[in-house]
Amino acid sequence: MRAQSCYNRAMSYSIYLKKNEEKRILAGHSWVYANEVAKIEGKDKNGSLAAVYAADGRFLGRGYINHLSKILVRIFIRDDRTDEREIFMERLKRANAYRETLGYDNCYRLCFAEADDLPALIVDRYGDYLVVQCLSLGIDQRREMITDCLVELFHPKGIYERSDVTVRRKEGLEERKALLYGEVPDTCPIVENGIKMLVDVKNGQKTGYFLDQKENRYAVRRYARGAETVLDCFSNSGGFSLNAATVAKQVIACDISPLALKNVSDNAALNGFQNITTLQGDVFEVLSTFRKEKRTFDTVILDPPAFCKSADEVKDAYRGYRDINLAGMRLVRDGRFLITCSCSHYMTPVLFEKMLAEAARASGRIVRCVEIRSQAPDHPALLSAEETRYLKCYILQVLSK
Repeated sequence: MRAQSCYNRAMSYSIYLKKNEEKRILAGHSWVYANEVAKIEGKDKNGSLAAVYAADGRFLGRGYINHLSKILVRIFIRDDRTDEREIFMERLKRANAYRETLGYDNCYRLCFAEADDLPALIVDRYGDYLVVQCLSLGIDQRREMITDCLVELFHPKGIYERSDVTVRRKEGLEERKALLYGEVPDTCPIVENGIKMLVDVKNGQKTGYFLDQKENRYAVRRYARGAETVLDCFSNSGGFSLNAATVAKQVIACDISPLALKNVSDNAALNGFQNITTLQGDVFEVLSTFRKEKRTFDTVILDPPAFCKSADEVKDAYRGYRDINLAGMRLVRDGRFLITCSCSHYMTPVLFEKMLAEAARASGRIVRCVEIRSQAPDHPALLSAEETRYLKCYILQVLSK
């Protein structure tokens, strides 16, 4: 059964912003914070469509309201339309067409929330299966409608929900994992950069795999070419390790998670790679041990989880990034490469580069930047919403003085 639009003109909310608070919205940002609001008129259910106006009465758009969240409204309609299902169909179709234009056809982010004008909705494609994240109250309430749209548009064999993320608590929602449609296996087969992989969509991190690093993983082949040994830290299920293994003699995949390392081994076997070994342990401790043992590597890859998930954590995260990159630089052989990443948008590109410069000075090495990369094009970033640009990938050459 198709879910119907929840919008009702007669009883809907009207949100009026304080003076000059509309500038960010007019530039394309979708978030309306509660402390930007001057007054609220009307009454409706929490999660319903609310109209947003500037202080002078100009209509800015409509979005789902949530009184429990600091983000009061997430605007995604900027005209007179109110048929929500029609809008979901149009936006999802347009989002997928953009990815297909770029050549994505097997595994990719089909919908990237605000960047695709569907705030708080993530849809990832893994072959014949889709994985969905509902990150706001309004999207969560329309899960059935969204599932219906995805089935009609893309005919997947199954759709699985991975809304087991802590950010939902800010919306007053519990974490959730569930089968939404069809059947979904424990591991979904994909092909990325010509490499076969099995993605654990039910228990893997995020929606099962970090699709945003696809192009960066392929770029590793250039900097691991001919390497005697590559060290892939925070390896997760082995995306970087597998790409490095196509050109390097030996790859060590290091992660604290036994499940992640089992995925690495399974994926290596799937492709017939015999030059990948796994190492379980805390990466900080492992790097310290390697330094004491005076071990070095041709290529070191650092792709840690986000060290800071809020602005309050930036100071401690900065120290953590500095320590891990300093340790990595000290293990790189003269003239070879450190590939280092951060997926926290709070660690801005300027701050990340400042940290790398400090680590380079402390290492006693000469370090030069040879390439700066970001998230894959299926994760586009809005210039008006810095939150959508989050991934940094710096490729550094480390030289002895």
